[in-house]
Amino acid sequence: MKLFLDTADIDEIREGASLGVVDGVTTNPSLIAKTGRTLEEVAREICEIVDGPLSLEVISAEADGMIEEARSLAAIHKNVVVKIPMIREGLKALNVISQEGIRVNVTLIFSPLQALLAAKNGAAYVSPFVGRLDDIATDGMNLVAEIIEVFDAYGFDTEVLVASVRHPMHILQAAQLGADVVTIPLKVLEQMLKHPLTDIGLEKFMADWRKSQG
Repeated sequence: MKLFLDTADIDEIREGASLGVVDGVTTNPSLIAKTGRTLEEVAREICEIVDGPLSLEVISAEADGMIEEARSLAAIHKNVVVKIPMIREGLKALNVISQEGIRVNVTLIFSPLQALLAAKNGAAYVSPFVGRLDDIATDGMNLVAEIIEVFDAYGFDTEVLVASVRHPMHILQAAQLGADVVTIPLKVLEQMLKHPLTDIGLEKFMADWRKSQG
C-alpha cells in the first residue's frame, strides 16, 4: 500500500520524505492557499522533493473550466494528477481529459456508485473520504470495502485512495482491506511510528548500557 502525504507544507513534505516511506502527495486549494505562494511554485518544489504522484485540484465548477484547468495543471510536471470533484460536471470533464492521457483523482467520493462511475470514465484514482463519513456516524471504512469489492469484481485499474484519514486505525483498516493508497497528514504518519513499549524498551536498553559502563 502506498502512503501519500496530504499537505502543501514544504517543511512537512521534506520531513516525511526523509523517512523514506512517502510515495506521493495530495493537495487541495485550501492547503495551497495556506502557503501564500502560487500553485505552480509549490507544485514544482514538491515534485523536486517527492518523485511520485502529486494531486492538484481544479477550482472550476463547470466542465469546460475543469478541462482547461486540468490541461494547465498537467503541463506543470509529469507527476501531476488532476483532482476533480465527483459532480455531474466533473464526470463530463473526466470523460474528456482521461482520454487525453491526463491522470485524474476523482475526489469527494461518498458512495460506491460514485466510485463506479469514476472508474468507468477512466479515473486513475478515486478518493473515498472516510473521516467525514465517520463524523456523521457512518462507517467510512465500509465504503472502502464496498468500492474494492466492486472494482475487483470488474477488474478496474482505478486505484482506491483512502482520504480524510484521521488516525492510524484508518490506515490499518485500509491496509487490511487492500486499499491501494492512503493519504495522510504528517502527524498521522508520525503516530504510526509510535508505541509505548518501543519507548520503554529503548530506555531499558540504554539504562542497562549506561550501568554496564559505570
